Amino acid sequence: MNLDLPLNEYTYVAFDTETSGAYPVGYDVVEFGAVKWHKGQEVGRLQFLLKPREMMTEFIIGIHGITNEMVVDAPTMAEKIREVHEFFKGAIVMAHHAPFDLGFIAAEFEKAILPLPTEPALCTSLLSRKWIHGVENHKLQTLVKHLNLDGGQAHRAYDDAKSCLFVAQACFEKMGAEMTLSQAIKSQGKSLWWKDYSLLALNDTRFSNLKTAIYSKKDIDMIYSGGSKKGETRRITPIGIVRNPDGDYLQAFCHQEKVAKRYYLNRIGEVEVVY
Repeated sequence: MNLDLPLNEYTYVAFDTETSGAYPVGYDVVEFGAVKWHKGQEVGRLQFLLKPREMMTEFIIGIHGITNEMVVDAPTMAEKIREVHEFFKGAIVMAHHAPFDLGFIAAEFEKAILPLPTEPALCTSLLSRKWIHGVENHKLQTLVKHLNLDGGQAHRAYDDAKSCLFVAQACFEKMGAEMTLSQAIKSQGKSLWWKDYSLLALNDTRFSNLKTAIYSKKDIDMIYSGGSKKGETRRITPIGIVRNPDGDYLQAFCHQEKVAKRYYLNRIGEVEVVY
């Protein structure tokens, strides 16, 4: 893909996910929203609720307001993922805190045996830090207020996706008409590609065991080459796997320390599922 055309030459899909928890593999998307934009026009949109594998907690419901009753008759992501894949085709995707959303959707694409898109992604959180100044923070709702945007209902997928698009447009305006996509990617400080969120790429037996344990809700005994108990076997309950530009990690509950913590994948040694 040619990344050196002016920004207005591309088709963009701004999208957002609301989820049943914070970590891919262990949790599910419960609402997906997206808006497609080309040369100043909205040319498509998607929005739907999705039924997760398990009931959501009151804490999670309090974040996005999507209740278990609202999704009880909703389709599963497996039923909608091909529609999402087709909607993304050929577009530059963008999301606010894009690594979070990319991680969940990439996992769903791979479960459905769909190829990951080859186009790069933009993160409006990162872009706004470079191009939008004079705000107390760069949360999406703070930027919506600062830019006097109609943000709709916060933490609902389609409204947040459209807000993300508007924030991107505000950044593009500050960049200037001659800015290319490659320059915009450089300005956000990190290159974000779908392939970097692949779980299938973690094809080592250790990581296969981690995924198996998460899906089957089993504990694991793991040797970890970090922390105060370096090199010792520890029993944990794995919660989710996060591919992250700053270091891929496993989120898990440590039985010894009685706390949830992250374990970086490059420090994980032998892994055994406890049956």
